[in-house]
Amino acid sequence: MLFLDEPTTGLDPRGRSEVWAAVRELVAEGTTVLLTTQYLDEADQLAGRIAVLDHGALVAEGSPAELKSRIGGDRVEVVLHDAADLPAAAALATRVTGAEAERGDNGFSVPAHDRVRVLAGLAAAFDGAGIGIADLTPRRPTLHEVFLELTAREVPV
Repeated sequence: MLFLDEPTTGLDPRGRSEVWAAVRELVAEGTTVLLTTQYLDEADQLAGRIAVLDHGALVAEGSPAELKSRIGGDRVEVVLHDAADLPAAAALATRVTGAEAERGDNGFSVPAHDRVRVLAGLAAAFDGAGIGIADLTPRRPTLHEVFLELTAREVPV
């Protein structure tokens, strides 16, 4: 068993990749690795199981996929060519998906339980309505989003 505490802190991208490769090789050879990290993309890449701690208390445990599924499924991110189309496009996306579009600065996102169907439906609907799409991207929740959701609490003012 190997214990690693924040092994990539301060490393450049190449050094970080080399540490990741070494950890993967050790695991493939049968070594159990216990890794602590605040870099959640690192945990997503390397961990078979993750324990999320908040102020010293265990708040969740599971594989990266299991933890991501706890806060909801995939989403489709939409960026439009013309920001003036945002209200109409968001309303159209809500009608197509049956779910509320969550608006952001440059576009919006909608839940996508069946990513292919939602992508195809949105593309066809926007094309039919003459709404120009700059980007239409399926996205799974990140472990960063999982952590923020699982550890959310009121912050005193």
